[in-house]
Amino acid sequence: MKGYQEGWTLRRRVGALLGVVLVLLLGLAAAEATLAAKNRQNIDAVLLKTGPLRVQAQELMSALLDQETAVRGYAVNADRNDLGPYQDGLRREQATVVEMRKLAVDYPDVLREVGVVEQRAAQWRTAVAEPVIATTERGGPSAGQALITDQTRQQFDNIRSAVDNLQGAILEVRKETADKVNATSNVLVVLLIIAALVVAVAGAVMLLSLDRILIRPLAGLVDQVRAVAGGNYQHHIEGSGPPEFRRLADDIDVMRQKIARELDEVREARERIEWVNSQLQKQAEELTRSNRDLEQFAYVASHDLQEPLRKVASFCQLLQRRYAGQLDERADQYIAFAVDGAQRMQRLINDLLAFSRIGRLTTGFTEVDLNKVMGDVAGQTEAARQYADAELTWDKLPVIRGEEPLLTNLLANLVSNSIKFRRPDVAPKVHVSARLVDDEWEISCRDNGIGIEPEFADKIFVIFQRLHSKDAYPGTGIGLAIVKKIAEYHGGRVWVDTDSPEGTTIRFTLPALPEDVAAARAAEPAGGEESTGDGAATGDGAEDAAVSVARQPDGPAPEETPEGAARDSETGGMKETVG
Repeated sequence: MKGYQEGWTLRRRVGALLGVVLVLLLGLAAAEATLAAKNRQNIDAVLLKTGPLRVQAQELMSALLDQETAVRGYAVNADRNDLGPYQDGLRREQATVVEMRKLAVDYPDVLREVGVVEQRAAQWRTAVAEPVIATTERGGPSAGQALITDQTRQQFDNIRSAVDNLQGAILEVRKETADKVNATSNVLVVLLIIAALVVAVAGAVMLLSLDRILIRPLAGLVDQVRAVAGGNYQHHIEGSGPPEFRRLADDIDVMRQKIARELDEVREARERIEWVNSQLQKQAEELTRSNRDLEQFAYVASHDLQEPLRKVASFCQLLQRRYAGQLDERADQYIAFAVDGAQRMQRLINDLLAFSRIGRLTTGFTEVDLNKVMGDVAGQTEAARQYADAELTWDKLPVIRGEEPLLTNLLANLVSNSIKFRRPDVAPKVHVSARLVDDEWEISCRDNGIGIEPEFADKIFVIFQRLHSKDAYPGTGIGLAIVKKIAEYHGGRVWVDTDSPEGTTIRFTLPALPEDVAAARAAEPAGGEESTGDGAATGDGAEDAAVSVARQPDGPAPEETPEGAARDSETGGMKETVG
């Protein structure tokens, strides 16, 4: 790991800048909050104190005028009713003075002027109003009017002057408070402008700093990475800027070195794969040539090799018919051996051709109804069943995708084997059934024949492998090999069920149609139970009864043997053989 020079990381730089900006903005916000509070106090003073004080001053003057007017009227008329406004004015004056003192508690000049007004009003009442009222009550209107002189009027004018002074003091306070409101408002505007400038300057500094310490180093790193991505895997990546970017550049360079090493390994592996592919191509060409040779061999076997065999067999049969009984017993035996050998050689060639054609001569997959196939199998094995007094039955079988001739050959081989390998003095019974296992149909062919030992369960599917001599059971030993090849060609498998209590049970699988699998899965929750065993119904339900081909009635026995019946039957153009 490289040692980096001490320096501020990107996070530390951004954090410091944001911290300074935050401190400045918080200081400005605190100052603005303080000024805003003072400004609000001043505005409240203008709206809630000085304004009402002016109104109260006018109200006070109105109350004093009411008193003066009431005294004059009483001095003229001597009517006690004229003194009602005087008493009312006196009460209003007192209430107004109390209210003004409350509003002007923070304004000593106003309180002083209020006191002057209150003092002069009291002096006027003592010197003028009360003597006029008392003299009028005693001496009448003329005596009262005699007391109202220019001097008394001058005293009331002093009251007016005091009230005017009070109004002036209130206006002065109002003006001072309004000036404070304007001053604090101006300061608030200045502070807001300063805050905006701080934000703008901080933004500009942030942009310039990001461009220098983030964008430029990142752009340089991107250019280097693109150069490597373009194929220059030997380009050394170097970082600049904050320590994080330099560490990132070193990490990317380590990754580049790893990728370069892996690419070298991939190139070497590709060269090895190309060499292997070339070898495989040669083997494929060799296999293609071998297949052409095999096809040529099949053609020769089906035409050229069989021609001399037919000639040998024909002349041996002519010898057997013409000279039968004319030569000694050993000669007849030799001729019989020659005829049998030629015929077996023909059967072996035909069976080998049939085996080689499976999957090579294809007609394409179609939907095949195995019930129809079993009907064809029953027709093909009719002679052998009639000879052995055998019974063939099958349950309702599914529809699958495959080649019908091959599937017919498969089932015909299994049924023929079951009839051939029967127990003495026991009528053969062959039953074919099917059940759905996951996404495959498992089809079983069960008989009551001689059975198969478990150790031979795999050997019987090997071509030309026999467990019995040809004298005991005829055949070429290729039937079950054909069964296995057909099943595997259709994507299935075949095996012997070694747990069968009696006879032999051979099972093979075939892929099920998607709709059958979907229908089975949909029926599982409602079914409640699942059928098992070979006798389980596989079609539409329990009403699907097993199809039975009963034993043939006794009648004229055919001349052909089971071997001949199997040998003469044809399945889709391919000769059926019994292994």
